[in-house]
Amino acid sequence: MPIRWKRDSIFAFALMHVAAAGAFFFFNWQAFWLFVAMQWITGGLGICLCYHRLLTHRSFQVPKPLEYLLVMFSCLAWQNGPIKWVATHRIHHARSDGPGDPHSPTRGFWWAHMGWLFTFTDELDDYEKYKEFAPDLARDPVYRFLNKTFGFYQFPLAVLFYFWGGWPFVFWGIIFRTVFMWHATWFVNSAAHTWGYRTWAVGDRSTNNWWVALLTYGEGWHNNHHAFPKSAAHGLKWWELDLTYLTIRFLSALRLAWDIHVPTIQQRERMARQPDAVAA
Repeated sequence: MPIRWKRDSIFAFALMHVAAAGAFFFFNWQAFWLFVAMQWITGGLGICLCYHRLLTHRSFQVPKPLEYLLVMFSCLAWQNGPIKWVATHRIHHARSDGPGDPHSPTRGFWWAHMGWLFTFTDELDDYEKYKEFAPDLARDPVYRFLNKTFGFYQFPLAVLFYFWGGWPFVFWGIIFRTVFMWHATWFVNSAAHTWGYRTWAVGDRSTNNWWVALLTYGEGWHNNHHAFPKSAAHGLKWWELDLTYLTIRFLSALRLAWDIHVPTIQQRERMARQPDAVAA
């Protein structure tokens, strides 16, 4: 079957990158710090903490109003709606680096990084099919609504930023921030399945990659994550900095997070005894 390219997505992707380069013509320090804050809100709290650890794996729980607020942050990252994002990631775990994995580097580094996003597949692009991988979210009318409308919320935010700080705030708080977080997230799929070390025996190519972890608030400790998908902590050694997990612990101290999962000593010992838990 020939590849069905998403030409509109390719054009939009290219346009966003050209616009992101234009951010350097509108630089000021206020806009830069807005970028830092917004990529933490949309990427750190949104994608890493909410879409991934909370919704996909339910590695901890929060009050439902806070969950919905975090999902709104996730939508502002422009990485698909909650049902599709969660379904895609669950498919990845079920078939990691095997047949049917949506973004495995076994098909090439750049395929894993972003090429897979630009081809149409029934399983990933037909709501009636991919919702079967996220039935818990698909039952919620709020998530169904946000899954349809996630792309809209960036525009009123851009208008707000324009009236607040002019074009520098739009370029750095919206455009450059979005493109930066795209690539940071995609490096988990590509670089963290290609370079790094392997602590645990898993049946895929996932690695622990320090620089991906720095870009993604701890998501780069990906071999740890594939060994213990339910764990809220991805950094499992003292040097494996995991800002997302520290945020979860902070929410717990405020009584806003509970039922926080981490691997037990017995689970770690069982994984460590496997013969292919060696450095890559």
